[in-house]
Amino acid sequence: MELPVLNKAGEDTGKKAKLNKDIFGIEPNDHAIYLDVKQFLANNRQGTHSAKERWAITGSTKKIKRQKGTGTARAGSIKSPLFRGGGRVFGPRPRSYNFKVNRKVKKLARKSALSYKMKDKAIQIVEKFDLEQPKTKQFAEIRNKLGASDKKMLLVLQEPNKNIYLSSRNIPDVKVLPVNKLNTYEILNAQALILFEGSIEILEKHLSA
Repeated sequence: MELPVLNKAGEDTGKKAKLNKDIFGIEPNDHAIYLDVKQFLANNRQGTHSAKERWAITGSTKKIKRQKGTGTARAGSIKSPLFRGGGRVFGPRPRSYNFKVNRKVKKLARKSALSYKMKDKAIQIVEKFDLEQPKTKQFAEIRNKLGASDKKMLLVLQEPNKNIYLSSRNIPDVKVLPVNKLNTYEILNAQALILFEGSIEILEKHLSA
């Protein structure tokens, strides 16, 4: 499998990038994708939600009305969930939503996501470039020339690049990640997946191991 290598002006450089068919051309496994995306979203939950139950409410313990003769139901405490300001029944408590997904399943999910993008012709290979200083306008021009101005764009770098990251972070629908941080959710969420030429070898080495 081959794709043309573009420069930052969106022009064909004449070079071809070879892509491993066992990574970019497999039969996608939807269940593996489901598990990996579910884990990614779950692990990003803070889990700090909390509500006061009856025991945690501060208030008088005095019986609020007599037991009989009122014509209404018995009531022994102002902290009861039946009253406004009372405790909540089975309220949420702080917890972790993290769960484990096997490494092989996660790799299969990433391969499946990349294969879907390949089928949709949503992958572009770009020569490595750098910016002398953080310039949002300059990065936006590069994005336009690559034909991704109206799409959710994910740029995968060979290694972290501070100038490119700072230049892109104020542009809506643009995400910049080093190849070692690439995950199934971000791949699927992008409409235009743009890979630095040098990131392909690192990605294939990791997913083939």
